Amino acid sequence: MMFTFFSSVPAWHAGAALCAALLAGAALAAPVGAAAERPAVMVQRPAAAVLLGAAAAGQRTVAVGERGVLIVSDDGGAHWRQVALPTSVTLTAVRFADARHGVAVGHGGTVLTSADGGDTWTRRLDGLRLAQLALQAAQRGGDAAGMRDAERLVAEGADKPFLDVLVWDAKRFLAVGAFGLAFATEDGGQTWTPWMDRLPNPKGMHFYVARRSGDSVLLAGEQGLLLRSGDNGRSFQAMNSPYPGSWFTGEVTGQEMLLAGLRGNVWRSTDGGEQWAQIANPRSASVTASLPVGNTVLLATQAGQVLRLQGDALRAMDIAPQAPLAGLVAAGGQLLGLGVNGIHALNGGAQ
Repeated sequence: MMFTFFSSVPAWHAGAALCAALLAGAALAAPVGAAAERPAVMVQRPAAAVLLGAAAAGQRTVAVGERGVLIVSDDGGAHWRQVALPTSVTLTAVRFADARHGVAVGHGGTVLTSADGGDTWTRRLDGLRLAQLALQAAQRGGDAAGMRDAERLVAEGADKPFLDVLVWDAKRFLAVGAFGLAFATEDGGQTWTPWMDRLPNPKGMHFYVARRSGDSVLLAGEQGLLLRSGDNGRSFQAMNSPYPGSWFTGEVTGQEMLLAGLRGNVWRSTDGGEQWAQIANPRSASVTASLPVGNTVLLATQAGQVLRLQGDALRAMDIAPQAPLAGLVAAGGQLLGLGVNGIHALNGGAQ
């Protein structure tokens, strides 16, 4: 597969090439037009669709992907069924606060929520509405730079994707994405607040990663962008990045942080990001996803590999050759991989 970069930003394409661009850390979407208003395409083999994100909802597994495909499994990934959605834009990430309350985000500034474990979904935000919200907030604050950015959002329309979502509980979550987009809600998506003004991101870099542990929130993304909050998101400070390339995934546990991304770079901090040490990686492919499992972390790569963190090094798991992976999820005691070939069990399990 081939990836096209313009000023370090990959281009978006349709079909499998779109997923490939996502796996390379893409964040620039073509205008979605009427796709935001069309119901999701119902496909014959939903588990074989291009899938980009997955999460556990209690004992259920939920996965999302291209053309608004959202699928659920109640038997550890053995069988899947597609859920009808009110939009056919590509969905990039899904998270659950508990077994019932979930959030899915994607292209066109789309945010969907579910209160029944993923059986039904309601659209809570789209690119046109978020642009107006950003403009109103900038006008109230008298922020000239913010108004220019918001006016640009309005003029360009619903063409920018959310790429990750951070969930505190059933009511509070934060969606982040291309060009520094960041919108938060405290009432389950009924009302939204732009967070761009509290994030030190003057170049409008793309956010690919949103994680939290306790009161610590970590946002990471394009060209080494690293922001941290120690007060549960009320304020953020820029951090010195140990690597100038883009971060595509990460994990936070207390003061320990793990970041991974372009060209197989994996770095760890044990003091909240003050100091970083590089983790030896036997593979140079970009790391696209991570999954905490027990006392370790598994990493998926653009080359279809799965790496296990062991002490201060990464070891390749013994799995069959895979297409590029966009995510990992544990279900029914086994490890599932997802990407351009849909979702399926990987050898080696999730232990």
